[in-house]
Amino acid sequence: MKEQTVKTGTELENTGFGFTLSLIKGKHKMLILYLLFEHQTIRHNEIKRQIGTISYKSLSCMLKELEKDQLVNRVEFPQIPPKVEYSLTERGRSLMPVINSMCEWGENEKRLAEN
Repeated sequence: MKEQTVKTGTELENTGFGFTLSLIKGKHKMLILYLLFEHQTIRHNEIKRQIGTISYKSLSCMLKELEKDQLVNRVEFPQIPPKVEYSLTERGRSLMPVINSMCEWGENEKRLAEN
């Protein structure tokens, strides 16, 4: 594996790691992305129900940020009551191998800690 280093004095936000972190940082953003990947298309209230500990306002803000960063697609259907569905964009799907690697690492570390 090729080792990547950051030159001394380089600001973290000017690195690839810093850029990635700027897109996914937030208490629930990675969980939202994972839920969207798992369900393909999901509505706001279903995301809120599955997370449980997130307020309506916080979820709305995170979804707007993810949409602004072109990771999440929002489709609004013109009906009453309003219906809005969320899904991952191609860019959002491209993050899933990174998140899956984090899940695998966590599972391995969890097993090691239990032994």
